[in-house]
Amino acid sequence: MKYADIIVDISAPNLDKSFSYEIPDELGELTVGTPVMIPFGAGNKLKKGYICGIRSTRPEGDFKLKKIDSVVKNSLTIEDEFMALAYRMKTNYGGMLKDSLRTVIPVKQKVNLNKGVKRKDAFPEISELIKENPDGCKSPISLNDEQLLARNTVCADIDGDIHKTYLLHGVTGSGKTEVYIEIIRHVAEKGKQVIVLIPEISLTYQTVKRFAMCFGNKVAFSHSKLSKGERYEQSEKAKNGEINIMIGPRSALFTPFSNLGLIIIDEEHEASYKSENTPKYHAREVAIWRAEMAGASVILGSATPSLESYNKALDGEYTLLSLSKRAMDAEMPKSHIVDMRAEMKKGNRSVFSEILLEKMKDRLNKKEQIMLFLNRRGYAGFVSCRSCGHVPKCPHCDISLTLHANKRLYCHYCGYSIENYKNCPKCGSGFIGGFGTGTEKIEKMVNETFPEAKVLRMDADTTAKKGDFEKILSAFSKKKADILIGTQMIVKGHDFPDVSLVGILAADLSLFAGDYRAAERTYQLLSQASGRAGRSSLPGEVVIQTYNPEHYCVEYAAENRYVDFYNQEIAARRLMNYPPAGNMMVIYIQSESPKKNSNVADRLVYCIKHFENSKNVKYRVLGPSEAAVKKLNDMYRSVIYVKDKDYGKLIELKDAIEFFINSQKINEASVQFDFNPVKGY
Repeated sequence: MKYADIIVDISAPNLDKSFSYEIPDELGELTVGTPVMIPFGAGNKLKKGYICGIRSTRPEGDFKLKKIDSVVKNSLTIEDEFMALAYRMKTNYGGMLKDSLRTVIPVKQKVNLNKGVKRKDAFPEISELIKENPDGCKSPISLNDEQLLARNTVCADIDGDIHKTYLLHGVTGSGKTEVYIEIIRHVAEKGKQVIVLIPEISLTYQTVKRFAMCFGNKVAFSHSKLSKGERYEQSEKAKNGEINIMIGPRSALFTPFSNLGLIIIDEEHEASYKSENTPKYHAREVAIWRAEMAGASVILGSATPSLESYNKALDGEYTLLSLSKRAMDAEMPKSHIVDMRAEMKKGNRSVFSEILLEKMKDRLNKKEQIMLFLNRRGYAGFVSCRSCGHVPKCPHCDISLTLHANKRLYCHYCGYSIENYKNCPKCGSGFIGGFGTGTEKIEKMVNETFPEAKVLRMDADTTAKKGDFEKILSAFSKKKADILIGTQMIVKGHDFPDVSLVGILAADLSLFAGDYRAAERTYQLLSQASGRAGRSSLPGEVVIQTYNPEHYCVEYAAENRYVDFYNQEIAARRLMNYPPAGNMMVIYIQSESPKKNSNVADRLVYCIKHFENSKNVKYRVLGPSEAAVKKLNDMYRSVIYVKDKDYGKLIELKDAIEFFINSQKINEASVQFDFNPVKGY
């Protein structure tokens, strides 16, 4: 006997609750999303519902279960599928069902628009390309052996009606986009539809041009600048079959294609795929759920896969496809690790090492281009010794301590704190403190050192206005500048054939971001930044400046040794029971008063202890403690971390806490849940 969890029609009052029913044998195999008729309420009136979960064990409780009456034939719509998807999101991530429904179903708000406005607004040149190529490019792209093997593996499975999740692990410059295009072409020829997710920061003219050239007027591009009305109009076009390929950021995942065949998530490791609003879903997980419902395949692509995805590939949950060499036989860049502690001992107090200055001068003489990447991620509250590289860490959580305004260092996981140091506790040096160099200061130094060089800077200040981002990238691509200086936005998937040197300044800052993912993020940033060099016929070099040259993530990133990095990092995660070795739930509390926050947090800890006693289970609970930014927009923020090996046990605890909040009418502070967070709180 099998049982189904069913949510009744959206118009019903019990919107946030599912109901359990027996599945009669004569109905055969049913799937999540299937619309069914069920006897509902005291009068057993037949009502339409949607299967949101299937289980083989009977729900607990001494009550008689009703049986599903029938399957609603020939009526499975995209709305039915999205209803079940929304319920699964609500169940797994918390919050109200209406929050999930708002996420997956576009608001019905129409506006009068001229055709092509969205493409023109986002990428002016794209509209012209599509006019010139209405049918797209018909000839396939020439692929090397590894690319061809990846393409043929996926396409053969699709031809055999086998739908899997694939992890395409390809080094930077290996030609993952070409593989995507050829698989998309195969899927589209079968009359199926495709969603391609790209981080917003990478959704530039350079990226989308290739898709527009190949797929003509059947491709549409989504982006954050679209109004609700424009998004609704795009949804209607997708629903009506006017387009069959949607490319965009996280929200494009909910394009209402009724014949979906493939979802691609490029740069799948990017944190922007995790929603910051309730429900705090991860696009990677939801994409796989949606593909299961639609009978579609999923491709996750990255040069630096998330530990979660690589772990699942090794366990066989995903199929691993590898591209170990660059396309067009280009060589990987040669890397140099520079110990900035040694530079300081030599009397060099500059942010530029001697070798970097020497190589910059060489490239400028050769009329080749240079990128300088300032790793600012995690610098806020960051304290380190410039003499020996020591960084204070929490003895309980193995997480870097963060400096607060009261001159104390705090762990944002368990609340441990100590007075800030005046001298380094390891070597006694007085050179211990924060990092104060920004991109503007770097630009000034470059201009003073190389006055003849043309310099562009890309950061939050220079890209504040609409179109600034594309203008800077376009100018650098057209060689209107010799040097591009920027933060992480310059290292995300851009392809500049004349860049032969990348300088990474303060490579290790992100190592100490007070976050268990710090080493993984640092490896990814260093690898992505290094990957900008030598992408064509010019040989590339990378200079990595660091105060921690011996750290494994720096060494492995310099040598492009992802597997070695993964093995060492997963061992550390297992030791501390951090994801993906274990699971973590963050309970995030916010109100206009620290007293209210403290009161609600204490009541939630009481609820957790009561649940542990009643169910005879034990969780690892850290906190409550102040969030990394304890006050934002006049709201105070607190966090409680809960760890457990079993994700399902965390879901059960989340359900119990939500029930406790509702039954106790706790409304003096808002409470949100985040599972396996991708950023620190």
